Amino acid sequence: MAWNEPGGGNKDPWSGKSGDQGPPDLDEVVKKLQDKFGGMFGGGGGKSNGSDSGGGFSLPGGIGIGAIALVLLLIWMATSIYIIEPAERGVILRFGAYSETTEPGPHWHLPYPIEEVYKVNVDQITSFRHKATMLTRDENIVDVELTVQSRIQDAGDYLFQDQNPEKTIRDAIETSVREVIGKSDLDFIMTEGRSKVAADIKAKAKAMLVFYKTGLEITSVNTQPAKPPEQVKSAFDDAIKAREDKERLENKAEAYANEIVPQARGEAARQIADGKAYRDRVIAEAEGEVSRFLAVLKEYEKAPRVTRERLYIDAVETVLSQSSKVMLDTKEGNSLMYLPLDKMMGGTDTGYQSSGRGGYTPETARNQAPTTQAYDQSRGRRVR
Repeated sequence: MAWNEPGGGNKDPWSGKSGDQGPPDLDEVVKKLQDKFGGMFGGGGGKSNGSDSGGGFSLPGGIGIGAIALVLLLIWMATSIYIIEPAERGVILRFGAYSETTEPGPHWHLPYPIEEVYKVNVDQITSFRHKATMLTRDENIVDVELTVQSRIQDAGDYLFQDQNPEKTIRDAIETSVREVIGKSDLDFIMTEGRSKVAADIKAKAKAMLVFYKTGLEITSVNTQPAKPPEQVKSAFDDAIKAREDKERLENKAEAYANEIVPQARGEAARQIADGKAYRDRVIAEAEGEVSRFLAVLKEYEKAPRVTRERLYIDAVETVLSQSSKVMLDTKEGNSLMYLPLDKMMGGTDTGYQSSGRGGYTPETARNQAPTTQAYDQSRGRRVR
Protein backbone atom coordinates (compact mmCIF):
# COMPACT_ATOMS: atom_id res chain seq x y z
CA MET A 1 0.00 0.00 0.00
CA ALA A 2 1.41 3.40 -0.87
CA TRP A 3 2.10 5.88 1.85
CA ASN A 4 -0.37 8.40 0.56
CA GLU A 5 -2.99 5.88 -0.48
CA PRO A 6 -6.46 7.08 0.38
CA GLY A 7 -7.54 5.58 3.64
CA GLY A 8 -4.03 4.33 4.33
CA GLY A 9 -3.34 6.92 6.90
CA ASN A 10 0.15 7.65 5.53
CA LYS A 11 1.70 4.69 7.36
CA ASP A 12 5.45 4.19 7.47
CA PRO A 13 6.37 1.06 5.46
CA TRP A 14 9.27 0.32 7.90
CA SER A 15 7.44 0.60 11.19
CA GLY A 16 3.80 0.35 10.12
CA LYS A 17 3.01 3.50 12.08
CA SER A 18 1.15 6.47 10.83
CA GLY A 19 3.07 9.12 8.99
CA ASP A 20 1.69 11.73 11.23
CA GLN A 21 4.26 10.81 13.88
CA GLY A 22 7.19 12.35 11.86
CA PRO A 23 10.14 10.92 9.86
CA PRO A 24 11.59 7.55 10.98
CA ASP A 25 14.73 7.38 13.07
CA LEU A 26 17.89 6.62 11.04
CA ASP A 27 19.40 4.38 13.70
CA GLU A 28 16.26 2.34 13.81
CA VAL A 29 16.27 1.90 10.04
CA VAL A 30 19.89 0.65 10.10
CA LYS A 31 19.12 -1.75 12.90
CA LYS A 32 16.19 -3.23 10.99
CA LEU A 33 18.37 -3.69 7.93
CA GLN A 34 20.87 -5.60 10.07
CA ASP A 35 18.15 -7.81 11.35
CA LYS A 36 16.97 -8.60 7.84
CA PHE A 37 20.50 -9.51 6.64
CA GLY A 38 20.98 -11.63 9.73
CA GLY A 39 17.77 -13.47 8.97
CA MET A 40 18.97 -14.28 5.47
CA PHE A 41 21.90 -16.23 7.01
CA GLY A 42 19.75 -17.86 9.70
CA GLY A 43 20.62 -15.37 12.50
CA GLY A 44 18.53 -14.33 15.45
CA GLY A 45 17.62 -10.72 15.05
CA GLY A 46 21.14 -9.33 15.02
CA LYS A 47 22.05 -10.63 18.55
CA SER A 48 25.21 -12.64 19.08
CA ASN A 49 26.14 -14.31 22.42
CA GLY A 50 23.36 -12.45 24.21
CA SER A 51 24.73 -9.04 23.50
CA ASP A 52 23.80 -6.33 21.08
CA SER A 53 25.89 -5.98 17.92
CA GLY A 54 26.42 -2.33 18.59
CA GLY A 55 25.58 -1.22 15.07
CA GLY A 56 27.74 -3.90 13.22
CA PHE A 57 26.87 -7.43 12.25
CA SER A 58 28.67 -10.79 11.84
CA LEU A 59 27.65 -13.91 9.97
CA PRO A 60 26.73 -17.07 11.85
CA GLY A 61 28.86 -20.22 11.48
CA GLY A 62 32.17 -18.32 11.72
CA ILE A 63 31.76 -16.61 8.32
CA GLY A 64 32.75 -12.99 8.62
CA ILE A 65 33.69 -9.99 6.61
CA GLY A 66 37.32 -11.22 6.34
CA ALA A 67 36.19 -14.40 4.58
CA ILE A 68 34.17 -12.43 2.08
CA ALA A 69 37.09 -10.09 1.50
CA LEU A 70 39.38 -13.09 0.95
CA VAL A 71 37.02 -14.56 -1.63
CA LEU A 72 36.76 -11.25 -3.40
CA LEU A 73 40.57 -10.93 -3.34
CA LEU A 74 40.99 -14.36 -4.90
CA ILE A 75 38.51 -13.51 -7.62
CA TRP A 76 40.31 -10.24 -8.23
CA MET A 77 43.67 -12.00 -8.48
CA ALA A 78 42.26 -14.66 -10.80
CA THR A 79 41.31 -11.99 -13.32
CA SER A 80 45.06 -11.35 -13.87
CA ILE A 81 45.71 -14.70 -15.57
CA TYR A 82 46.01 -14.43 -19.36
CA ILE A 83 47.21 -16.56 -22.30
CA ILE A 84 49.22 -15.29 -25.27
CA GLU A 85 48.66 -17.11 -28.57
CA PRO A 86 51.64 -18.16 -30.78
CA ALA A 87 50.98 -15.33 -33.21
CA GLU A 88 50.69 -12.71 -30.45
CA ARG A 89 52.88 -10.81 -28.02
CA GLY A 90 51.68 -9.38 -24.71
CA VAL A 91 52.59 -5.82 -23.76
CA ILE A 92 52.41 -5.17 -20.00
CA LEU A 93 51.65 -1.68 -18.70
CA ARG A 94 52.32 -0.89 -15.04
CA PHE A 95 50.45 2.20 -13.86
CA GLY A 96 50.10 3.18 -17.54
CA ALA A 97 53.83 2.91 -18.38
CA TYR A 98 55.42 0.22 -20.56
CA SER A 99 56.92 -2.57 -18.45
CA GLU A 100 57.73 -5.61 -20.62
CA THR A 101 56.69 -7.79 -23.57
CA THR A 102 55.68 -11.39 -22.91
CA GLU A 103 56.06 -14.36 -25.27
CA PRO A 104 53.37 -16.92 -26.20
CA GLY A 105 52.00 -19.07 -23.37
CA PRO A 106 50.13 -18.64 -20.04
CA HIS A 107 51.15 -15.64 -17.93
CA TRP A 108 50.04 -13.67 -14.88
CA HIS A 109 50.27 -9.96 -14.14
CA LEU A 110 49.34 -7.77 -11.23
CA PRO A 111 45.58 -7.09 -11.19
CA TYR A 112 44.00 -4.06 -12.70
CA PRO A 113 44.47 -1.12 -12.15
CA ILE A 114 48.08 -1.87 -11.17
CA GLU A 115 48.92 -3.62 -14.43
CA GLU A 116 47.09 -4.33 -17.66
CA VAL A 117 48.02 -6.25 -20.81
CA TYR A 118 47.60 -5.50 -24.53
CA LYS A 119 47.74 -8.38 -27.00
CA VAL A 120 49.35 -7.59 -30.37
CA ASN A 121 49.32 -9.89 -33.41
CA VAL A 122 52.87 -9.91 -34.79
CA ASP A 123 52.33 -12.47 -37.57
CA GLN A 124 49.69 -10.56 -39.46
CA ILE A 125 50.98 -9.25 -42.80
CA THR A 126 49.70 -5.88 -43.94
CA SER A 127 50.29 -4.48 -47.41
CA PHE A 128 49.73 -1.25 -49.29
CA ARG A 129 50.47 0.07 -52.77
CA HIS A 130 52.47 3.14 -53.63
CA LYS A 131 52.31 4.85 -57.01
CA ALA A 132 54.06 8.04 -58.03
CA THR A 133 55.58 9.87 -60.99
CA MET A 134 59.32 10.39 -60.56
CA LEU A 135 62.16 12.22 -62.31
CA THR A 136 65.18 10.05 -63.10
CA ARG A 137 68.83 11.06 -63.08
CA ASP A 138 68.89 11.47 -66.87
CA GLU A 139 65.93 13.85 -66.62
CA ASN A 140 63.22 11.46 -67.80
CA ILE A 141 59.79 11.08 -66.21
CA VAL A 142 58.63 7.59 -65.24
CA ASP A 143 55.62 6.16 -63.43
CA VAL A 144 56.61 3.85 -60.58
CA GLU A 145 54.21 1.48 -58.81
CA LEU A 146 55.12 -0.94 -56.06
CA THR A 147 53.53 -3.11 -53.36
CA VAL A 148 54.93 -3.14 -49.82
CA GLN A 149 54.26 -5.85 -47.23
CA SER A 150 55.08 -5.42 -43.55
CA ARG A 151 54.42 -6.88 -40.12
CA ILE A 152 54.95 -5.90 -36.48
CA GLN A 153 58.43 -6.73 -35.24
CA ASP A 154 58.47 -5.06 -31.81
CA ALA A 155 55.08 -4.77 -30.13
CA GLY A 156 56.30 -2.30 -27.51
CA ASP A 157 57.74 0.13 -30.05
CA TYR A 158 54.68 -0.26 -32.26
CA LEU A 159 52.30 0.79 -29.45
CA PHE A 160 54.27 3.52 -27.68
CA GLN A 161 57.29 4.81 -29.66
CA ASP A 162 55.55 6.15 -32.77
CA GLN A 163 52.21 7.91 -32.79
CA ASN A 164 51.24 6.63 -36.26
CA PRO A 165 53.49 3.79 -37.51
CA GLU A 166 51.38 3.19 -40.63
CA LYS A 167 51.89 6.76 -41.82
CA THR A 168 55.57 6.60 -40.97
CA ILE A 169 56.14 3.51 -43.12
CA ARG A 170 54.32 5.10 -46.06
CA ASP A 171 56.45 8.25 -45.75
CA ALA A 172 59.61 6.14 -45.51
CA ILE A 173 58.70 4.23 -48.68
CA GLU A 174 57.98 7.42 -50.59
CA THR A 175 61.26 8.98 -49.48
CA SER A 176 63.24 5.88 -50.43
CA VAL A 177 61.57 5.63 -53.83
CA ARG A 178 62.34 9.23 -54.70
CA GLU A 179 65.97 8.84 -53.63
CA VAL A 180 66.59 5.60 -55.53
CA ILE A 181 64.76 6.63 -58.70
CA GLY A 182 66.41 10.04 -58.68
CA LYS A 183 69.87 8.41 -58.67
CA SER A 184 69.13 5.92 -61.49
CA ASP A 185 68.82 6.20 -65.26
CA LEU A 186 65.61 5.41 -67.09
CA ASP A 187 67.02 2.50 -69.10
CA PHE A 188 68.42 0.91 -65.94
CA ILE A 189 65.08 1.22 -64.14
CA MET A 190 63.07 -0.30 -66.98
CA THR A 191 65.44 -3.15 -67.90
CA GLU A 192 68.01 -5.01 -65.81
CA GLY A 193 67.87 -2.70 -62.77
CA ARG A 194 64.33 -3.53 -61.67
CA SER A 195 65.32 -6.02 -58.95
CA LYS A 196 68.14 -3.81 -57.69
CA VAL A 197 65.83 -0.80 -57.44
CA ALA A 198 63.40 -2.82 -55.29
CA ALA A 199 66.21 -4.05 -53.04
CA ASP A 200 67.60 -0.52 -52.54
CA ILE A 201 64.14 0.86 -51.70
CA LYS A 202 63.58 -1.90 -49.13
CA ALA A 203 66.97 -1.37 -47.47
CA LYS A 204 66.59 2.40 -47.15
CA ALA A 205 63.01 2.19 -45.84
CA LYS A 206 63.97 -0.43 -43.23
CA ALA A 207 66.76 1.81 -41.97
CA MET A 208 64.28 4.67 -41.51
CA LEU A 209 61.81 2.47 -39.64
CA VAL A 210 64.56 1.35 -37.25
CA PHE A 211 65.65 4.95 -36.71
CA TYR A 212 62.10 6.10 -35.86
CA LYS A 213 61.40 2.98 -33.72
CA THR A 214 58.09 2.21 -35.37
CA GLY A 215 58.23 -1.47 -34.42
CA LEU A 216 57.40 -2.42 -38.03
CA GLU A 217 59.42 -4.62 -40.36
CA ILE A 218 59.23 -4.57 -44.18
CA THR A 219 59.04 -8.14 -45.45
CA SER A 220 58.96 -7.50 -49.21
CA VAL A 221 58.89 -4.77 -51.83
CA ASN A 222 57.53 -5.78 -55.24
CA THR A 223 57.91 -3.26 -58.03
CA GLN A 224 55.74 -3.27 -61.12
CA PRO A 225 57.37 -2.65 -64.53
CA ALA A 226 58.11 1.04 -64.79
CA LYS A 227 56.50 2.85 -67.68
CA PRO A 228 56.51 6.36 -69.09
CA PRO A 229 53.58 8.74 -68.72
CA GLU A 230 50.75 8.33 -71.20
CA GLN A 231 51.52 11.68 -72.85
CA VAL A 232 54.92 10.48 -74.13
CA LYS A 233 54.24 6.76 -74.43
CA SER A 234 54.33 6.66 -78.26
CA ALA A 235 57.67 8.45 -78.43
CA PHE A 236 59.03 6.23 -75.71
CA ASP A 237 57.94 3.10 -77.61
CA ASP A 238 59.83 4.34 -80.66
CA ALA A 239 62.92 4.84 -78.54
CA ILE A 240 62.63 1.33 -77.16
CA LYS A 241 62.25 -0.11 -80.67
CA ALA A 242 65.35 1.76 -81.82
CA ARG A 243 67.31 0.43 -78.85
CA GLU A 244 66.17 -3.12 -79.60
CA ASP A 245 67.22 -2.75 -83.25
CA LYS A 246 70.60 -1.51 -82.11
CA GLU A 247 71.07 -4.50 -79.82
CA ARG A 248 69.98 -6.88 -82.59
CA LEU A 249 72.48 -5.45 -85.06
CA GLU A 250 75.24 -5.50 -82.46
CA ASN A 251 74.52 -9.14 -81.70
CA LYS A 252 74.54 -9.98 -85.41
CA ALA A 253 77.86 -8.22 -85.91
CA GLU A 254 79.33 -9.95 -82.89
CA ALA A 255 78.20 -13.34 -84.20
CA TYR A 256 79.83 -12.61 -87.58
CA ALA A 257 83.04 -11.55 -85.85
CA ASN A 258 83.04 -14.70 -83.77
CA GLU A 259 82.72 -16.72 -86.98
CA ILE A 260 85.23 -14.94 -89.23
CA VAL A 261 87.99 -14.16 -86.76
CA PRO A 262 88.78 -17.82 -85.90
CA GLN A 263 88.88 -18.63 -89.63
CA ALA A 264 91.28 -15.78 -90.31
CA ARG A 265 93.47 -16.81 -87.40
CA GLY A 266 93.51 -20.40 -88.65
CA GLU A 267 94.46 -19.29 -92.18
CA ALA A 268 97.22 -17.09 -90.82
CA ALA A 269 98.54 -19.94 -88.67
CA ARG A 270 98.51 -22.26 -91.71
CA GLN A 271 100.40 -19.78 -93.86
CA ILE A 272 102.95 -19.28 -91.12
CA ALA A 273 103.38 -23.03 -90.79
CA ASP A 274 103.78 -23.39 -94.59
CA GLY A 275 106.37 -20.64 -94.60
CA LYS A 276 108.34 -22.29 -91.82
CA ALA A 277 108.17 -25.63 -93.63
CA TYR A 278 109.39 -24.06 -96.89
CA ARG A 279 112.19 -22.32 -95.05
CA ASP A 280 113.29 -25.55 -93.39
CA ARG A 281 113.10 -27.43 -96.73
CA VAL A 282 115.15 -24.83 -98.61
CA ILE A 283 117.74 -24.74 -95.87
CA ALA A 284 117.96 -28.53 -95.83
CA GLU A 285 118.33 -28.67 -99.62
CA ALA A 286 120.99 -25.99 -99.59
CA GLU A 287 122.88 -27.77 -96.85
CA GLY A 288 122.60 -31.01 -98.84
CA GLU A 289 123.94 -29.34 -102.00
CA VAL A 290 126.81 -27.87 -100.04
CA SER A 291 127.61 -31.23 -98.48
CA ARG A 292 127.52 -32.92 -101.92
CA PHE A 293 129.72 -30.22 -103.47
CA LEU A 294 132.22 -30.47 -100.66
CA ALA A 295 132.32 -34.25 -101.07
CA VAL A 296 132.91 -33.89 -104.85
CA LEU A 297 135.53 -31.23 -104.20
CA LYS A 298 137.35 -33.52 -101.84
CA GLU A 299 137.40 -36.28 -104.45
CA TYR A 300 138.40 -33.78 -107.17
CA GLU A 301 141.39 -32.68 -105.12
CA LYS A 302 142.50 -36.31 -104.92
CA ALA A 303 141.94 -37.21 -108.64
CA PRO A 304 140.95 -34.28 -110.85
CA ARG A 305 140.96 -36.14 -114.18
CA VAL A 306 138.87 -39.05 -112.95
CA THR A 307 136.45 -36.77 -111.19
CA ARG A 308 135.92 -34.62 -114.28
CA GLU A 309 135.27 -37.67 -116.40
CA ARG A 310 132.87 -39.06 -113.85
CA LEU A 311 130.96 -35.80 -113.65
CA TYR A 312 130.75 -35.65 -117.43
CA ILE A 313 129.50 -39.23 -117.69
CA ASP A 314 126.92 -38.61 -114.93
CA ALA A 315 125.65 -35.46 -116.65
CA VAL A 316 125.33 -37.20 -120.02
CA GLU A 317 123.66 -40.18 -118.39
CA THR A 318 121.16 -37.90 -116.68
CA VAL A 319 120.30 -36.12 -119.90
CA LEU A 320 120.01 -39.29 -121.99
CA SER A 321 117.93 -41.05 -119.33
CA GLN A 322 115.07 -38.68 -120.06
CA SER A 323 114.99 -39.50 -123.76
CA SER A 324 113.04 -42.35 -125.40
CA LYS A 325 115.78 -42.91 -127.97
CA VAL A 326 118.38 -45.62 -127.57
CA MET A 327 121.92 -45.18 -128.87
CA LEU A 328 124.06 -48.29 -129.44
CA ASP A 329 127.80 -48.25 -129.55
CA THR A 330 128.37 -50.93 -132.23
CA LYS A 331 129.74 -50.88 -135.74
CA GLU A 332 129.06 -54.43 -136.92
CA GLY A 333 126.09 -56.70 -136.98
CA ASN A 334 125.33 -59.80 -135.02
CA SER A 335 124.73 -57.69 -131.99
CA LEU A 336 122.70 -59.05 -129.12
CA MET A 337 120.76 -56.46 -127.24
CA TYR A 338 117.87 -56.22 -124.82
CA LEU A 339 115.45 -53.25 -124.91
CA PRO A 340 112.59 -52.53 -122.43
CA LEU A 341 110.00 -52.14 -125.19
CA ASP A 342 107.02 -52.35 -122.81
CA LYS A 343 108.15 -49.22 -120.96
CA MET A 344 109.19 -47.42 -124.11
CA MET A 345 105.91 -48.13 -125.96
CA GLY A 346 103.84 -47.13 -122.94
CA GLY A 347 105.55 -43.78 -122.67
CA THR A 348 106.71 -44.47 -119.17
CA ASP A 349 109.03 -41.81 -117.88
CA THR A 350 112.43 -43.45 -117.60
CA GLY A 351 114.11 -40.30 -116.48
CA TYR A 352 115.65 -39.40 -113.21
CA GLN A 353 113.78 -38.69 -110.03
CA SER A 354 113.72 -35.06 -109.12
CA SER A 355 115.55 -34.12 -105.95
CA GLY A 356 114.80 -30.71 -104.51
CA ARG A 357 115.03 -27.87 -106.97
CA GLY A 358 115.78 -29.92 -110.07
CA GLY A 359 119.06 -31.50 -109.03
CA TYR A 360 119.73 -35.13 -109.64
CA THR A 361 121.26 -38.12 -107.94
CA PRO A 362 123.53 -39.99 -110.33
CA GLU A 363 122.97 -43.35 -108.69
CA THR A 364 119.21 -42.93 -108.87
CA ALA A 365 119.33 -41.84 -112.51
CA ARG A 366 121.58 -44.74 -113.35
CA ASN A 367 119.26 -47.23 -111.71
CA GLN A 368 116.21 -45.81 -113.49
CA ALA A 369 117.80 -45.52 -116.96
CA PRO A 370 116.58 -47.93 -119.66
CA THR A 371 118.56 -51.13 -119.73
CA THR A 372 120.32 -51.29 -123.13
CA GLN A 373 123.05 -53.78 -123.58
CA ALA A 374 124.90 -54.78 -126.74
CA TYR A 375 127.78 -57.08 -127.34
CA ASP A 376 130.65 -55.48 -129.23
CA GLN A 377 132.61 -58.28 -130.80
CA SER A 378 135.31 -55.99 -132.08
CA ARG A 379 136.03 -54.69 -128.57
CA GLY A 380 135.13 -57.86 -126.75
CA ARG A 381 132.92 -56.13 -124.06
CA ARG A 382 129.37 -55.23 -123.32
CA VAL A 383 128.37 -51.69 -124.07
CA ARG A 384 125.73 -49.87 -122.16
